[in-house]
Amino acid sequence: MAYDAGRVGPLGPQHKAAPVAAWGRDAAAVAAERPGLARLPTPLVTLDAAALEHNLATMAAWARAAGVDLAPHGKTTMAPSIWRRQLDAGACGLTVATPWQLAVALDAQVPWVLAAYPVLDPGVLALLARPRSARVLVWADGADVVEATSRGLTAGGEPAQPLDVLVELGAPGGRTGARSVEAALEVARAVAAAPGLRLAGVAGYEGALAHDAGAAGLQRVRSWLGELRDLHERLAASGAYGDVPGGVVVSAGGSAYFDLVAEALAPLHDPAGQRGPATRTVVRAGAYVAHDDGFYRGISPLGRGAAGAAGEGLRAALHGWVRVVSRPEPGLALADAGKRDLPFDEGLPQVQAVRRSGSGATETLTGAQVTALNDQHAFVRLTGAAESLRVGDVLRLGLSHPCTAFDKWGLLPVLDDAGAAQPVLVDWVRTVFG
Repeated sequence: MAYDAGRVGPLGPQHKAAPVAAWGRDAAAVAAERPGLARLPTPLVTLDAAALEHNLATMAAWARAAGVDLAPHGKTTMAPSIWRRQLDAGACGLTVATPWQLAVALDAQVPWVLAAYPVLDPGVLALLARPRSARVLVWADGADVVEATSRGLTAGGEPAQPLDVLVELGAPGGRTGARSVEAALEVARAVAAAPGLRLAGVAGYEGALAHDAGAAGLQRVRSWLGELRDLHERLAASGAYGDVPGGVVVSAGGSAYFDLVAEALAPLHDPAGQRGPATRTVVRAGAYVAHDDGFYRGISPLGRGAAGAAGEGLRAALHGWVRVVSRPEPGLALADAGKRDLPFDEGLPQVQAVRRSGSGATETLTGAQVTALNDQHAFVRLTGAAESLRVGDVLRLGLSHPCTAFDKWGLLPVLDDAGAAQPVLVDWVRTVFG
């Protein structure tokens, strides 16, 4: 068992993925029996063990071939057992998006943590001022952020070690980030002068600049990456980087355009410092580990032809399982899952297959479409062969956007193969979403 079965302990009513019959029983003992999917409740979201392992290996191979480091975004799963598998596969560290996530990553003993936001929370800054073995890198996009970070870090006196800061470059109309290279250079100068802080590189998020793989969006991303490269090169040429243990970091790359990041920034990757300051190009893609059957299937580089040396693209590892609870009129079925169970912000779930009476072999189903979600109901419109659906049948759903799927489940069953005729439970993954 590669994930959390041995750490969950007794199952109970706080675990909506656990069958009532298993309440009070140890999660590892239940998984060891390899119960069939029919024994699990609905609604349900599951992980596919084979797809997870494939995605871990595929992304690790891509990073090696591209010549970059990988610090995947931990917020996608907030599952420390999956984080461990990502680190074991070769990731140098993890990325986080809130002060609380940073604290969780440090508690999980992640060796490198990229905090992709300004850290201003007094309690977390006090934590970072103490001695620590993990390397932490935070972002700043203005002199005001630099001043606030420095003030909070040094409130209790001189920190045990300098805090590494990456200057964040943004774009007009985008999210956070200095709005020009010149503005970012001013931020770098402020970092260099601030007590307790150390200028350690540059970073940004290109995903805010485009939302598709069209030519115009890709060109916007390429143009911005050129500016980020220029910012780093100007800082390096000016001698702004001092001694940075672990190396200077140049970081970009969400889950949509990491191929373009490698295209533009991999030539800067020089951990040994043979061409100047030791520099590491770090990609932060996180959704790859679970992938999806919606947004990322259409936009991920490993879904649109950039697999290259990594071979086969990514596989969807997340699936929903919902039971038909009503056939109130022709052409309509109601299923027992809604917004509280399934992601819907980047597209509605897609019906893929059916298990007749909930226990039959998984078989492909066409003609069924989820058209709306209420809190706890899915509206499924039916045509053709899908009109044969009956109350009690279970549908397998493809999901879109893993980042808003994991947060709905504190404990997820891991199946051997969601595409098998009779999938079985082999493990559990525990998430930490507060």
